[in-house]
Amino acid sequence: MTENEVAKIVVDSAYHIHTKVGPGLLESAYETVMEHELRKRGLRVERQVPVSIVYDDLVVSDAFRADLIVEDLLILELKSVEQMHPVYAKQLLTYLKLTGKRLGLLINFNTRLIREGITRVVNGLPD
Repeated sequence: MTENEVAKIVVDSAYHIHTKVGPGLLESAYETVMEHELRKRGLRVERQVPVSIVYDDLVVSDAFRADLIVEDLLILELKSVEQMHPVYAKQLLTYLKLTGKRLGLLINFNTRLIREGITRVVNGLPD
């Protein structure tokens, strides 16, 4: 399965979740429901994955935690905020670079229409 195939399933899952529960829940609730929905669709999902970084000879354990990693291909960063800040996409790009992943989706569930809340972030993935 490719990154884009996984992303398509994730976007469809986000749509179904948003339709059923709507906006306004805590990010942790969307994270739990998204994990459940993706597993139900047969995908491998890791939640709150700790990622370390190395700077010179210093190892920083748990430099960040990825909300969800799907099929070891796609990082999902989930939000439930009134306004998206450009730094969120920059952070996701950094996560992609540090993990060697090529695609991430930033999903804000606090929107009227879910398609308005999905941002695709790419790290070297060909068109």
